[in-house]
Amino acid sequence: MAIIPFPNRRRVLALGMAAMLPPIAARAAPLRVAAIDWGMLETVIALGIEPVAATELIQFRKLAVEPEVPRSVTDLGLRGTPNYELLHVVSPDLVAISSFYEYQRPMLERIAPVFAQTVYAPGVPPYPLAEAATLALGEKLGRQAEAKRYVDETSVEITRLRATLPADSRRPVFVISLGDSRHFRAFGRDSMFGDVLLRLSLENAWADETSYSAAAPVGLEALARVPDASILVVSPLPADVGRALPENALWNALPAVREGRVALLEPINHFGCLPSARRFAWLATAALAGHG
Repeated sequence: MAIIPFPNRRRVLALGMAAMLPPIAARAAPLRVAAIDWGMLETVIALGIEPVAATELIQFRKLAVEPEVPRSVTDLGLRGTPNYELLHVVSPDLVAISSFYEYQRPMLERIAPVFAQTVYAPGVPPYPLAEAATLALGEKLGRQAEAKRYVDETSVEITRLRATLPADSRRPVFVISLGDSRHFRAFGRDSMFGDVLLRLSLENAWADETSYSAAAPVGLEALARVPDASILVVSPLPADVGRALPENALWNALPAVREGRVALLEPINHFGCLPSARRFAWLATAALAGHG
C-alpha cells in the first residue's frame, strides 16, 4: 500500500489562504489593430496602443510627423489600395478606417471586423466628430478612460494656448498650402485647421465654400481680399515653390508678406483627428504670437 505523506502545517495554511482569495480576473489581451486612415492611426497611438499595421508610413512620418509611429508597425502601402495579402498575414483583430475608405469595407471585412467613423464631411466642422471618434474607438478598444482623458486634455490645451495669444495677434488668418508659386489651397470652416482657429478665438479669413475642407486651386491674388489677415502656410513646400516664391512679384505685393505676417508651419496631417488638432494649435499659436 502506497504511503501518502501528510502535508506539513505551513503547506496546509498556504492552501487555505489561497482558497480564501478571490479568483484573478482574466485580462483580455489588447486588440491587434490595423489602421488604413491616418486620422485613425494617430488616434490609436494617442490611446496608448501600438498598431500592428498602417498605411504609407514613410509619408506619414514626413507629412503628419506626430505621433511617432514605432518602426515595428507593418507598412501596408497606399491608403487607397492597401496590400490586402499582407494585411491578411498580419492578421489584425480590427481594422480602423474613416468614411473616406468605406469602399474598401468588403475586402477588409474578409480579413477582420472594421471600425469606421466619419470625421470629415462637407460643411461640417470636424473637431466634435473627432472627439466622438476618439471616444468610440476608446470604447471599442477597451480604452474608455484613456479616450476620455485625451479628449479632455486636448480641449484644455487648446484653451490654454488661446490665452497665450496677445491681443494684437487676433486678426483674421488664412491657413493655406501651396501647390505652385501662383496657386494655393485654402482651408475653410469644415477643415480641422479652420475649426481649431475658431476654438482659438481667431477668424478664418477664408469665408468661401470648400470641398472637403479646402478650396483649390485658388490664385494668390485672392489672399489680398482680406488685407489685414495673417497667412499661415502649412509645409511642405514643393522645391520649385521654395525657390520661386521670394522672387514672385504677386506674392511680395500681398500686405501680409510686406508687413511680415506670414509664417511657414511644420507639416501637419490635413485630415487628422485630435492629435493633429493639437499639433496645429501649438504651431499656429507659436507663429501668431511671434509676429502679431
